[in-house]
Order: sequence, then structure tokens, then C-alpha cells
Amino acid sequence: MALGAFGRRSAAYRGPSQRPAPSDQIVLGMIGVGNMGMGRLRGFLEEPDTRIAAICDVDRAHLDEAVAEVEKTRRNRPKTFGDYRQVLDDPEIDAVVIVTPDQWHAIPTVRAFEAGKDVFVEKPLSYSVAEGRAMADASLKHQRVSQMGNHIHNEFPNYRRVVELVRSGKLGRVTRVHCWKTSSTESRRVNRAATKPPGLDYDFWLGPAPSRPYHPLRCHSTFRQFWDYSGGTFIDFWCHIVDLAVWALDLKAPRSVLAAGGRFFLDDETETPDTLEVVMDYPDLLFMFSLRPTPLPGFEHMGSIGCLFEGTEASVVANYEEHEVWIEGKKAIFFPRPDPTIPDSPGHLREFLDAIKSRNLETTCNIRYGHRVTKPGLLANIAYRTDRRIHWNDENEDIIGDSEARQYLSRDFRKPYTL
Repeated sequence: MALGAFGRRSAAYRGPSQRPAPSDQIVLGMIGVGNMGMGRLRGFLEEPDTRIAAICDVDRAHLDEAVAEVEKTRRNRPKTFGDYRQVLDDPEIDAVVIVTPDQWHAIPTVRAFEAGKDVFVEKPLSYSVAEGRAMADASLKHQRVSQMGNHIHNEFPNYRRVVELVRSGKLGRVTRVHCWKTSSTESRRVNRAATKPPGLDYDFWLGPAPSRPYHPLRCHSTFRQFWDYSGGTFIDFWCHIVDLAVWALDLKAPRSVLAAGGRFFLDDETETPDTLEVVMDYPDLLFMFSLRPTPLPGFEHMGSIGCLFEGTEASVVANYEEHEVWIEGKKAIFFPRPDPTIPDSPGHLREFLDAIKSRNLETTCNIRYGHRVTKPGLLANIAYRTDRRIHWNDENEDIIGDSEARQYLSRDFRKPYTL
């Protein structure tokens, strides 16, 4: 991956800030304030020790909405930019919050670390395995605090109780894990003749992705359904759901990945599958993930997402907010739970802010952990796109004996937007 103009620090770059982390107020810069970005902005505005000093977005409409939100809440007007590098050049900013399409996660994250900023970046961590590795390495090299925006990890105490139960051994030896996410079966209809919004810098929005004519489905809220920018609904929810299994079982990486599926319900111009069955081979464990139109049979009452741990003595099935224990095919009315051992979370955003002050690099969803959670999902999409089993060497982060599949581990960055 070569350095290029949009990957390098701009001429005004002053080097990493030498002043210590602030003890009272944390100055933030927002990079990306679309739908999810506005949610993160509001969340950080609720924390009393933050100040939003700068907001960056390539869409003027997003900028205007975000500025109005800050003015309404804090009665100050942040600086606005259309180029993330201008945020990184600001010496008063302590940390940046990156809520961009997936193809734009790696470049500003790595450059922010180089500029001496701490980083909160949305899930999934990266567009590709290579980009995730670059982000993880940069976080350690520059000793910066990081947090992946996998807020379910800290916002729902239920996950902590499930992790404690799995680790307690009361389920016996866990031999199978089956996660699921229900997918939309409604096709998206838009006016193909719609023109690019006047305030949108579409070339900058595309960034390192291939140049394509503007199409309303490819941009903003539905970008995930195109391979150029993301990996579909599957990778969008993968981190939230699979995080529970990675946490509870301390999963590293699979030895092999198989995926099959397709577009059986959607009839529109999007690309990613609406149905996907993934099987991963771990030492002493079979891991499965289903993207399907309905919940896992037998667990419809758990809703649109879930994770089932099957042990030799009992099983536990969980969604974000609740869990159930099953024994021999029946729900257990009474089942002894272990004493709570995992401390309560102060909140996903709060943990990041506290870590900035204490210089704690090991937040619960730091970028190294985020890479570990995201990576198997990226491999599953490679297996689907190549239509064959992927054999994985995690020590080298390389696909074994398949040069075609190996090409998907990274991407060709469109100049000048390079890492």
C-alpha cells in the first residue's frame, strides 16, 4: 500500500501534540456526520467533559445539521471542514470520531494516529483484512487510545452475564456456536435519474473506492449493499453479534471458512447477498452464522439477532437484551448462574473518554480487538465471493494456496486516496 497525497499529512501538519491528555475537557473532532455519525455526535454531546471543536463531512447538508445540533446543545459553533486532514491539522483536538462508510475507515484512522490523535472508529473496523492490520499496528506504534464503535459490547449488561455463564463451565464444553441475523427482503426502489446533491463532494465520498457514476442507492444510507464500499448487512451486524462469541470463548481466527448464499429475495440494483450461510472451523469448535429472512428455527421468539452456544451439558441462546438456557431441547426454568465477575461498563463512549484521560490503551473494544472480531467476517465474504473454502494462516494473515482469493485481502486504492 503506497502513500499518496490523501494518505499523507498535509503541509500544515505540525506533528503529534506534545501536551498531555486534558484532565478536565476532551476536545473532539467529528469525521463523518451522516445518520450514524449524528447518533455518535449526540452521544458525545451528552458527556459533560467533551467539546466538539470541529466537524468534517463531504456533504454540506450533513455539516449544517451537525452544526445546528452542537449550537442547540452547547451554544458554540464548531469549525467545519470538507477534508478530514484539516481536522487532524488542528492542534487543539485530542481525539477524532470517525463515522464514515467502510472504505473510509482506514485512511483517516492511521493518519490520526500519526498526528497524535486518539480514535473512535465505527464498526466494522475495516473494509479489508490488510486495512484492519494497518490500523491495529498504527495504534500500537503511536501508542494511541482507540475504540471500535461496537457499542453493544458495553451498553447491554446481558452480554456480560452470558460471557460469565459460558466461561463458568456450567454448559460443559462448548462445541458449536450458531449466530444469526435476519435480512431485509424488501427491494429498494429509487429514481435512477436523481442527480447528485449540490452540496456533496462525490469524488471525495468515493475516496479509495473505484470511480462510479453517481447513483442514489450507492451513496449514504444504502452504501453497505455494494462491494465497493462494504460487505453488506452481513458484515454490518457481524461485529455486534459475533463479539459475544469472541469475548466468551476468547476466539482468535478460524482455520478455514466456507460460505454459500445469494440474492433470493431482493430484486434491485444492490449487490451483496440477502442470504448467507457461513461455516468456520476452529480448534475443537464449529462456528456458524446465518443471514436469513427469519430467525433461527426454534428461536423465533429471540428476534432478529441471536447467538446460540451449544455445550455438552446445556446450551445458552442470547440476543442483545436477554438470554435463555436450554437442556435437552427444553428451556430451563431454573438454572444456576455464576456470580457476576465482569465489572459494569461506564458506557461505550464514556470508557473511551476515560481512557484518553488515563492513557489506557486496552479499552474493551480497542482497535486490536476490533480487528480480531472483524477479520473472520471479512474472510467469510471472501469465501462467498470466490465460491470456495478459504484456508487461513493467521500468524501471517494470509490465505493458503489460493492467489485469487488472496487478492481480496487488500484493495487497490484509487489515487490520490491511498493509505
